[in-house]
Amino acid sequence: MAAPLLTLSDIKLTFGGDALLDGASLMVHPRDRIALVGRNGSGKSTLLKIAAGLIEQDTGLRTLNSTAAAGYLPQEPDLSGFDTIDAYVSDALTGAQEIAAARRTMEALQIDPAADPRSLSGGETRRAAIAKLFAAAPDILLLDEPTNHLDLPAISWLEETLRASRSAIVVISHDRAFLEAITTQTVWIDRGDTRVLNKGFGAFEAWRDELLEEEARDAHKLDRKIAAEEDWVRYGVTARRKRNVRRLKELDDLRRQKTEARKTQGSVTFSVTEGAAAGKQVIVADNICKSFGDKKIVDGFSIKIARGDRIGLVGPNGAGKTTLLKLLTGALEPDAGTVTLGANLQILTLDQKRESLSDTMRVADAITDGRGDWVMIGDQKKHVSTYLKDFLFTEEQWRTPLSALSGGERGRLALAAALAKPSNLLILDEPTNDLDLETLELLEETLSDYPGTLLLVSHDRRFLDRLVTSVITTDPNDRAGGWLEYAGGYDDMLAQRGAAPGTKAKQKPAKTQNAQSHAPKAAAPKTANAKLSYKEKYALEQLPKEMAALEEKIAAAKAALEDPALFEKDPKAFEKTASALEKDSTRLAEAEEEWLALEMKREEIEG
Repeated sequence: MAAPLLTLSDIKLTFGGDALLDGASLMVHPRDRIALVGRNGSGKSTLLKIAAGLIEQDTGLRTLNSTAAAGYLPQEPDLSGFDTIDAYVSDALTGAQEIAAARRTMEALQIDPAADPRSLSGGETRRAAIAKLFAAAPDILLLDEPTNHLDLPAISWLEETLRASRSAIVVISHDRAFLEAITTQTVWIDRGDTRVLNKGFGAFEAWRDELLEEEARDAHKLDRKIAAEEDWVRYGVTARRKRNVRRLKELDDLRRQKTEARKTQGSVTFSVTEGAAAGKQVIVADNICKSFGDKKIVDGFSIKIARGDRIGLVGPNGAGKTTLLKLLTGALEPDAGTVTLGANLQILTLDQKRESLSDTMRVADAITDGRGDWVMIGDQKKHVSTYLKDFLFTEEQWRTPLSALSGGERGRLALAAALAKPSNLLILDEPTNDLDLETLELLEETLSDYPGTLLLVSHDRRFLDRLVTSVITTDPNDRAGGWLEYAGGYDDMLAQRGAAPGTKAKQKPAKTQNAQSHAPKAAAPKTANAKLSYKEKYALEQLPKEMAALEEKIAAAKAALEDPALFEKDPKAFEKTASALEKDSTRLAEAEEEWLALEMKREEIEG
């Protein structure tokens, strides 16, 4: 194996009274692809800065190979002091080759070299920083949240570029699909130390859960051993009427071991305050259009959103996702077409920039809207400090100003504030920003159980795949203002259109923009003389009755099989019931598919 390019050994660093890093290590070899993961506040960014030579550790060694150069991408790139992006990107580059590479990267990322850095958005700033870093072609790329503020086409370009790069890579990211695509090794920072998995991020979550389960079992064994020793102290010593100094010392050591063990950081506890039930139709948009000047943002889009639907909106930055979202929720009037909102809607919005959070307000005020220190969660009254504990805020933090919070803490607070209010239509604009992986997983579980309707804007592909029932995105044929709806999650949309939004589709989309069904199969094409046959009409009438009867039989079979004594009393009856259950379940699935295809055909014929 080649000599390592960079080595961090037994790194220790303390901020305040607690050790942030306590024995952390990192070894980077040529062409390594390392995901650096851990909870918010675990020290990931700090360890990466130590690797870059920007922070000095208290103790431990940092060794950079004399022939290697490391390049660092910070979370918040600083472009101050430069008049143009070109001046920033070209600064410190040597030779025409590097400058030419920088220009090619800026072109690929659609950066205007003459633009003023002071006018850039977060995504444009990050693209400029990526162009500068890649042009220098360092031996090691140290990347801190490189996909932050990037849209899907830019993320796709970044993945392809990193896979083709000859540089070693150490990357921190909350984008799970991105990490799965590029990494081959995972380093987990846990309670100040590092644990290494010689597999990419795709294998990390199962490995982490197994380690934590093993740790929990060991802790349980330790508790039992302490209990046994305490029992001997109370009764064994008295019975023998003399002390066994060795066993007492062992008990003391066990207690100290338990006390000094650094426990895993607590988990966020999410709960959604459910509002009143909305009507069956939540939003009906009919041929809506919206333009700003000569630019068409939405052109002839129609959709029906029913209660319980989970809709994802994706597309390149600047495509008009936020505008479309405002049109659908009635916050913006269309130039043409109509939007009808259902009855009894309680709309709750979490905006991307968290503009409802002011730096001058207390943490508690974000939850209570400045009305005291108590909050109603459902029908339960809670003190704000108790509620905030569920989101990993300490008792002292509820009085502190928001300016003292980190990006991850602001993200958790925004979610805490949103989820405390009753709703039946939840609108989330980039809710995954700045959240760690464990918090993301828990948020997914919570939203999966949300009984209302969900509209979600996100660039997080895994988050979309695990939550939404359909995806709205831009027209792959580049029609100005064109938006299409695809059934399923992000990967389903990708399979149907053949390419990511913002790039040209390789095949015609399976679903037209005016299609109203969320069904997974495309409707049959309409012909001039199309009509349902008598057999099809009869099937449409009879299939619902057959499905209802099958559902009753399946429920009865499941109830019978739940009897633990059935197998012992009558094995043949048990096998017969299980076989019938399997047969009826298969037939029910077939009947549902048959009815769905016929219903779609009927709707297509009737227009």
